[in-house]
Amino acid sequence: MSDLMEQARELATHASEIRHLQTDMDKMVQDMEEIKKSLAEINKTLSEARGGWKTLMWAGGAVSAITGIVGFLMGHWGSK
Repeated sequence: MSDLMEQARELATHASEIRHLQTDMDKMVQDMEEIKKSLAEINKTLSEARGGWKTLMWAGGAVSAITGIVGFLMGHWGSK
């Protein structure tokens, strides 16, 4: 009979440990989902920053080209 009691205790211990492991795994899965969301937000922010940088470079190039053309025309017509 003590053998049966010992097995029952062992099963109860294992069941408790399994519950704890399952709880820990559930928390880990939730944490992983939060990390994935954070990474997606970071990626989105970086993409927007790259787009802004490209726009700034394009605008700077356009202003530089216009300034160069105006300078050329002023120099060309100013000397006549």
